[in-house]
Amino acid sequence: MAHLILVRHGESEWNAKGLWTGWTDVNLSENGREEAKKAGEALKDIHLDVAFTSALKRAQQTLEEIQGVLGTNLEPIADKALNERSYGDFTGKNKWEVKEQIGEEEFQKIRRSWDYPPANGESLKMVYERVLPYYQSEIEPKIKEGKNVIIAAHGNSLRALIKYLENISDEEITKLELPTGGLYVYELDGEGNVTAKEIRGTNTNTH
Repeated sequence: MAHLILVRHGESEWNAKGLWTGWTDVNLSENGREEAKKAGEALKDIHLDVAFTSALKRAQQTLEEIQGVLGTNLEPIADKALNERSYGDFTGKNKWEVKEQIGEEEFQKIRRSWDYPPANGESLKMVYERVLPYYQSEIEPKIKEGKNVIIAAHGNSLRALIKYLENISDEEITKLELPTGGLYVYELDGEGNVTAKEIRGTNTNTH
């Protein structure tokens, strides 16, 4: 049995402004660093063996804060396969202003749907198609060895992975939201199958 811990990065400077961030490499806000520290406090009962992050510094900074709380010093494995989805032409735009312009229905399709990419951007399905092969080739083997793994990444790259782990339908995945600094803690067996799940932390800010 091994633990797989998924943590969404803490609030970034662009989250705080309501901007679609995607692949833009921005820092955590001070509030985001506090959210990451709280995530660390919620993980004190689990020994970490391996750490993965995206190639973006808001995820890496989140892991740094968590490790600071836990007193661990794992060298993270960073890969762009775990990056946030690209929002294409909407990158850098204010979400709520866009919502006013295009209406609730179109806004929710862009923000949450499975297979609806914004212009020059990625759908969640496209993110899934890069996250899953990386998980199966690089992360899952370590879990099958019994190692406890933490992944610090993003709302959509983690939604894609959760869809796979929990066998969530294309329709139901639209309802899943992860708060900044949010934690999903799974127990997996030697075959990589989920045997238990716990959502930790109390933050409800989904930005």
